Amino acid sequence: MALFPFILVRQPNPSPALINHERIHLRQQAEMGILAFYLWYGIEYGIRWLQYRDHYAAYRNISFEREAFTNDADLTYLKTRRFWAFWQYLKNQS
Repeated sequence: MALFPFILVRQPNPSPALINHERIHLRQQAEMGILAFYLWYGIEYGIRWLQYRDHYAAYRNISFEREAFTNDADLTYLKTRRFWAFWQYLKNQS
């Protein structure tokens, strides 16, 4: 879990992809502000839950998560990531 400026993990040796995933969330939080990020996250989760009626589907379709899951294996992603890049994942919701 990313809670600016920390990454909290359960396992002792997290994978580079997991750390990158959480770093993407840290960047999202820094761009939006922590409070705004979590407010948006919660509202979007509620909308996605109404849309899918399933916790996991709702979670995976939050724009912040879609960006992080799509790019977590690319360890250089944050070097070229555009400002508010999650926005494209909100607009391109399937």
